[in-house]
Amino acid sequence: MIRGLISYLDSVKARDPAPRSRWEVLLYPGVWALFWHRVAHALFNARLYFLARAVNHFSRAMTAIDIHPGATIGKNFFIDHGFTVIGETAEIGDNVTIYQCVTLGGTNPTNGKPGKRHPTLCDNVIIGSGAQIIGPIVVGERARVGANAVVLDDVPEGATMIGLKARSTLVPAETWAQEFLPYGTPCSDKFDPATQKLELLQCEIDMMQKRLSQLMEERDAKTDASPERKCS
Repeated sequence: MIRGLISYLDSVKARDPAPRSRWEVLLYPGVWALFWHRVAHALFNARLYFLARAVNHFSRAMTAIDIHPGATIGKNFFIDHGFTVIGETAEIGDNVTIYQCVTLGGTNPTNGKPGKRHPTLCDNVIIGSGAQIIGPIVVGERARVGANAVVLDDVPEGATMIGLKARSTLVPAETWAQEFLPYGTPCSDKFDPATQKLELLQCEIDMMQKRLSQLMEERDAKTDASPERKCS
């Protein structure tokens, strides 16, 4: 048990340059949120739902992280900072990193049954701050989701998702092969979600140009159809 704890603290320290020692990592809210979730999840599996919820409520009040007792979480899961929400049917693999203000949210089942409503994150996934992963989708192994991205569809293995709605970008092989990529996105303007504003403006300009061309064509057509005036 002690070896497992030390291994976990070392895995967190390897992904976060801030702590100087394992003792600092022990004070992280994400570490405590995971500890209390393990307790709540055991109670949930034992069908002690009220007690599981009570532990979850206490953990949320102490850490500002809300993990439903029913969520399944693998090894070395790390939430950096807090204010994260993880739904009941979410499944999280090993060595997954989530930054602050992330939601693994559910969708309303169309058949009226609870079922699988929340995302599945495969091993070594990184979710940037503010990202929203919604619905029973699968985020492939080693995939990255950039800050404030909204993901509604399955994410291929090794892809980097950015934007609203998130779209896949091509990532160089040397970047994809890195053991860990802080914040889920490379340090390049090519992958900067802020460029989406420029893309939206470009889209609006293109639409205006098309509309202007249509109006000019309509004007020319009316001019050609009008009767010619003859001098008296």
